[in-house]
Amino acid sequence: MTALGLLYPGHAAEDDYPRIEMLMDSDIRLPVVHTDIGEDAHRVDALLEMGAPPRLAAGVEELRLAGAEAVVWACTSGSFVLGWDGAQEQVQSLAVAAGLPASSTSFAFAHALGELGARRVAVAATYPTDVADHFAAFLKASGADVVSVRGSGVITAAEVGTWGREEVLAMARAGDHPDAEAVLLPDTALHTAAYVPDLERELGKPVLTANQVTVWEALRLVNRRVNVPELGALFRKEPVVQV
Repeated sequence: MTALGLLYPGHAAEDDYPRIEMLMDSDIRLPVVHTDIGEDAHRVDALLEMGAPPRLAAGVEELRLAGAEAVVWACTSGSFVLGWDGAQEQVQSLAVAAGLPASSTSFAFAHALGELGARRVAVAATYPTDVADHFAAFLKASGADVVSVRGSGVITAAEVGTWGREEVLAMARAGDHPDAEAVLLPDTALHTAAYVPDLERELGKPVLTANQVTVWEALRLVNRRVNVPELGALFRKEPVVQV
């Protein structure tokens, strides 16, 4: 069995992970430990506090006890607001605290774009515009060409967690751009695991969502890949290790 540890801020769409685990139908397990988020607000000062190293380090012992072989900070906004260098320092600190390979959802997006060979991207975000712009800056630092950014102005993860299929599809449609090779939905508070095939059919291109890329990144850290078409183009690859 391979256990991939996820540190998830608060409670919103964490039930995406058991759904993804079920879709993978393998020996891979996704233990989730919830971190204390402080104030639930898509605001830069609150997000910086949410991703502070002590908050992340508090959950790593439970993941080690669960047998995790790697750990991913399953949060996008609580990492990209630090900027590229700051987000690197964040995951390095997490790796030291956990004694395990570590990453975050922000880096998962950057690495997933490399996997797909997609450079021109559109961002369709739940966040207020200023926070969405921080994500665009992070992607540009990774080498991506961000052709459009659309924020939805939602302040709390709690509200995002109530969105269903129609809201997710509407946001993705509104945030797409004809020049984009992929569309990115960067909030782990957003339920998307059940909708990726619908999103890709609707837009006619790869769609990367936060919980989807988080799991893919955890697999990458331990050199595992699984072929799960139900999770979109990112997972439609021949497995490196058969499961």
